This record gives sequence, C-alpha cells and structure tokens, in this order.
Amino acid sequence: MLLLSIALFVSDRVCGQQMSKLKISANKRFFQTADGKPFFWLGDTGWLFFTKCSREESLYYLDTRKEQGFNVIQVMVLHTLSAKNVYGHSALKDGDISKPIVTPGNDVNDKEAYDYWDHVDFIIEEAAKRGIYIALVPIWGSAAKDESVTADKAEQYAMFLANRYKKYANIIWLNGGDIEGSIKTDVWQVIGSTIKRYDPEHLMTYHPRGRYSSADWFHHEQWLDFNMFQSGHRTYAQDTSSREKHRYGEDNWRYVVDGYQLQPAKPILDGEPSYENIPYGLHDSTQPRWSAHEVRRYAYWSVFAGGAGFTYGENAIMQFHQPGDAGTNFGVTGSWKETITAPGALQMRYLKSLMLSYDYFDRKPAQEIIVDNDHTRYDYILATKGKNYALVYTYTGRNFKVNITKLGFVPSKALWYSPKDGTQTNVATFPRAEIIAFDPPGNPENGNDWVLILKK
Repeated sequence: MLLLSIALFVSDRVCGQQMSKLKISANKRFFQTADGKPFFWLGDTGWLFFTKCSREESLYYLDTRKEQGFNVIQVMVLHTLSAKNVYGHSALKDGDISKPIVTPGNDVNDKEAYDYWDHVDFIIEEAAKRGIYIALVPIWGSAAKDESVTADKAEQYAMFLANRYKKYANIIWLNGGDIEGSIKTDVWQVIGSTIKRYDPEHLMTYHPRGRYSSADWFHHEQWLDFNMFQSGHRTYAQDTSSREKHRYGEDNWRYVVDGYQLQPAKPILDGEPSYENIPYGLHDSTQPRWSAHEVRRYAYWSVFAGGAGFTYGENAIMQFHQPGDAGTNFGVTGSWKETITAPGALQMRYLKSLMLSYDYFDRKPAQEIIVDNDHTRYDYILATKGKNYALVYTYTGRNFKVNITKLGFVPSKALWYSPKDGTQTNVATFPRAEIIAFDPPGNPENGNDWVLILKK
C-alpha cells in the first residue's frame, strides 16, 4: 500500500498535479485556482514552441518567462498537417489528423522512441514545474481549412488529445486558431465538444480571427468556459475591411465591454493584441513597428475594462525566429533569444502585480467615476474599482477628473503608478471635493501612461 501511495505521488508530480487546475470565479468574471486563489492570466504568445525549440531551448524560454512573471504560454499543437519538431519527428502519419504518430517509450536519446508527442509532454511537464500553464491550440485555423480535415477525423484527433493531456493540471484548451468560427464550424464544434466530453475539468475557449471575439459564434456553447478576442495588429487607419463585424480599431477595451453585457456571464480577455516589434498591419515590413508603450496600452485598456487577464506577444518570440531560419514571417529580424527581454515583455509583470495587490474578485469596470470622458482613441480614460480602491489609466498622461461620490468610499490616499517600471509616487495633496482634477506627471503625449491609484 505504501509503495502504491508513493507511486501515485510521483505520478501526480510528473503529470503536473502539484499545480492547481484553473476554475472560473464565483462571479464568472475571473479565473482562480482550485483552492480559491486569484489567478491573473498573464500570457505569452509562443505559437511555434513545440516545433521550433529543443529541450534545452525550451527550458531557457520557460525559465526566462517564469522570472518575468508570465504564467500562461499559448502554443499551437499543429501549425500545419506536416508539422515536425526540431528532432525531425512528424506529428501525424501522412498528414492525417486522425493518425498521430505515437511510438513506445520516451527516451530522448532513442530516435525511434522519442516522438513528437513525447516532446510536447516534456514541455508541458517542465512548464508545470515552473508554475506555468500551457494553452493548447489543437490545430491552427489555416491547417483546419484543408479538405482532409473533416469533422469525423477531428473527433478522433480531439479524443486523442483529451485522453493524453487530461492528466496534466496545467492545461488550458484554445479551440480554433486565428479563424472565424463560421468557417469549418463543424470541426470547431466537434473539437470543443469532444475534448470537453473526455476532459471536462480543463477550461476551454476559442481563439478567433483578428477583430473578432469567440462570443461572436460560441458564447452559449457548453464547451466554451470563457471568451477570448483578438484585437489584432492593425492601426485605426488600417481597419477598413467591410467584413468585420466590429470595427473598433485599436480600441480593444470595446470587446470587453461587449462581452460584459452577455449572459451567461463569462470571463473575457485579449488573447492576441498587436505584437511588440511587428509591423503595423503585419504584412508591410516598411511600416513602423508596434512598441512597448503601445502594447502596454492594449494591456491596461482591456484589463481595466473588465478583462480577466492579457496575452502579450513579440514578433520573434511567437515564431521562435533565429537568423537564417527559412519560412520566416512579418519582417522579423531579431533572434528570439535576444527579444525575449524586449521592453514590453519586461513591463507586463507590473500590470499583474498591480491587479493582485488589491482585493481581486470584487473588481469591476468603473467608467462612471470619470467626468466628461468624451475623448476618443488614445485620450480615452479607463477606470476600474473594488470596495476600497480605484484605478484609473491614462495612455497619454492628459488631465482628467474623478467623481469622488461614485467611488463608494472616501479616498484618503492617491498615488501615481508607472506601467513602465512599477514605481509609485504619492500625490502630495488633493482637495476634499466631489469632483477632483488630476494632473499626471510629465507632458501629455502618447506613451506617457500612468495609473492613478485611489485608496480608502
């Protein structure tokens, strides 16, 4: 009996069970661990992680992201039907989604034993040791468009995935993959429902095409536990497609507002905003590149609007680019091992730290506290509050006014919080009045962003 207990303990640790499976909070707006602790989703986009990184590179990437505060990595299981990893192992037999290639054993030194799925297992297990969740995209949207990917074959594949990975605590499922839910809907429905049938304990969402939300097609599906939207990589000026249902430009906070109004209530977050160092609009490498302060704006805007977290992305990291690689995209030039310390990546931890510094589950959007918030685009102010605190974000550092009577408490302290470095500065004095004007440090300009903290 003792030997059995020891064996079960070792098995649990190997399978990542020392981590807690994620749950939806009681108010249906946030994530929490199984033991009730707040979980702020701070994701990184590592789409080609399974195919581009060796075991040694995987550990370097996971160690670095852990140190930087990231707790979710979004990864494609299959980018293409011909997917191979760095060891030359194919995921599928003859590109057939219903035929994963699985060999006996998992010894990395035995080429015949260590297969594609063993490498996926290794990364998931190592991520668990570091407290990191892996958000798995079963098959990318462009690959799913192939006529060979039928609902019947997708069901077999989804059953394989669910049965193989349900034992790991640190799994999240991202159905879809940069595609509208109206395309190959039968495939997405069967993947979602099949995985949920065989693995009911892990959370699942849908990763949509740019300028769309999973709620546009699947909000009421039983397999969808929370909503994810892709605010995308275009500027306001580039957002001209007549196909888009919601042409909000860079106003990613609007997707959160939309999601907040839906019933039943479900958490929502931006799972793909503009990536740092990627050209405006993606495809023209002569365009300016999205910078750290623009990434911060997407993060704070969406979270203060009510988002349950945020996923960061960087051009070289998301495709694990190294100089000399074939088949690179989006004008990428730098090595991922250099851009892993890009300024935006280093600054994301300050958002996570700020949100976890206050009572978490009572937080809600608080636009009503901002007076005359009729500015648009970069000058728009976003606010959120709890029972004894309020947070106000300005991207440009312009002056704004707060209606103190709508806070629900009387503030005794005010501070400026810097999204650039997490430092806090006391607001020396502020008048005792119903409406108070606040003047952020510095001159108004894009990227002079600040968070006003009001405390009871």
